[in-house]
Amino acid sequence: MSGLRATSGQICSVIQCNVKSSPEEFKNWVKNRSSKYVMELKEEKLISYEWHLSDDETEATLVEILVDSDGYMQRIKNHVDSPLAAEVMELVEFKGWLIFGNAKPDLVKALEPFGATFQNYLFGFNRSI
Repeated sequence: MSGLRATSGQICSVIQCNVKSSPEEFKNWVKNRSSKYVMELKEEKLISYEWHLSDDETEATLVEILVDSDGYMQRIKNHVDSPLAAEVMELVEFKGWLIFGNAKPDLVKALEPFGATFQNYLFGFNRSI
């Protein structure tokens, strides 16, 4: 467990979406396709990859936590190179992309065209590290 910290290299990505497909099709894809596919990549710097679904099943949010900005660049490369990139576009419509943490310039450059919003780390603690 760590104490209070003024710096952190971690990146947290929050991608908000509207679900275009049937809720059952989307849930099946998340459980049996995307989550398994990403987990099997064994990306060293990916800490978590977790989907969330609204009560009415019309909105979904993907939360990814990575060790650092370089890890997120690798996550993006792996996504673009995967079949998931096309599949997800059939299932959801992107609403917003939030990036929390100290993103390096290459990550900012890669995500700004997609409307990502960035916030730098300020202060706090994380009991999991």
